[in-house]
Amino acid sequence: MRRILVIGAGAVGTCCALYLQRAGFAVSLVDRDAPGAGCSAGNSGGFGYASCVPAAVPGLRRRVPAMLFDRRSPVTVRWRDLPRTWRFLSGVLANARREVAEASADARHALQRHLFDAYAPLIEAAGAGHLVEREGLLLVYETDEGLAASRYGLDMRRRRGIAVETMSGDEARELEPALSPSIRHAVMLPQVGHTTDPLLLVRTLAEHFVRGGGQLLRARVHGFEMTEDGPRAALSDGGRHEADQFVIAAGAWSASLAADLGVRVPLVAERGYNVELAGSKARFRRPINAPERHVVLTSMRSGLRVTGIAEFGSPDAAPDFRQARRILHHARSLAPAICDEEGVPWMGPRPSLPDSLPIIDRAPRHPNVLLAFGHDQVGLALAAITGKLVAELAQRRRPSVDLTPYRADRF
Repeated sequence: MRRILVIGAGAVGTCCALYLQRAGFAVSLVDRDAPGAGCSAGNSGGFGYASCVPAAVPGLRRRVPAMLFDRRSPVTVRWRDLPRTWRFLSGVLANARREVAEASADARHALQRHLFDAYAPLIEAAGAGHLVEREGLLLVYETDEGLAASRYGLDMRRRRGIAVETMSGDEARELEPALSPSIRHAVMLPQVGHTTDPLLLVRTLAEHFVRGGGQLLRARVHGFEMTEDGPRAALSDGGRHEADQFVIAAGAWSASLAADLGVRVPLVAERGYNVELAGSKARFRRPINAPERHVVLTSMRSGLRVTGIAEFGSPDAAPDFRQARRILHHARSLAPAICDEEGVPWMGPRPSLPDSLPIIDRAPRHPNVLLAFGHDQVGLALAAITGKLVAELAQRRRPSVDLTPYRADRF
């Protein structure tokens, strides 16, 4: 069982390929696009050590009407795609109970606490240390009500030993002078890191994989060639790819591949938008997250990146770049020095599940298939620990994290 094909060359798939290679497997990595060209390319760059708070928390149900029907809401649903997203949306509402939210937070934190340790050997070996910084994450609030609305999530972090430091708006501007005078409160999460170029980070890791003897293939996998013992080859527009084991890490496109193997999960595409401002005069040492406006500002090597919006729909549907203009409007309110350029808009579909937990498991009916998808907005952060766990599964070793919360059959 030494030949392994990893399907999906985003951050998660690339880290799976690297850890499998380090374990001695002959690994091929296949994707229709270049490594990191999907969600990895356009995210906010955060290594979310403190991102244990799930999407479904107490109080969510009463906010749903405004979220779905207010045009200004940061959460939108493509109504033509409602039949395919309904199971996910109803699952999120069912999970908006305190005991479920706390269990999900425990499981998210169980992965996130290994974030930096799991990444360290990969980043060091690839020579990518210059792309990662450890300056924390700053949450900023313009109103007392906004800070109060975040209290449950902040306390959820504190209960799990995550450092949370509150400060005034003036103290926040001492750290980040580009912030608007409208900022009244702020919270520092000092254990968070970020990358200044997510795409380059993934490509650097993929290049290291190839230098180590890994095979990188460009093709879109659409199914499997089956035998009585399970999959024998992956089928793509580039032909067939034989392997002894397979890893499905294709992000938002993983659901259909998993369904071919009898694994049916309520995975949806949470389509996120960003705008890249190459000429922005506003710069920040660390990512700035504005929960009231649901946007994140991160200074990248290429300029200021503004990310936001959760639009649920088909991963292949055309982007609605009106969403990008909305988040740019919010960014200018938070940082007046942002220039008047329109910037370059982008959209990427993030793979999300109702309980805000990924699937990291062996396919129940086919033991030679490993599943690694559903990381929603923290795929970049959890890529390395996911890769390490997948390699342990492939070697039939005891996983270094209890994988019970991430089973494929939990839905």
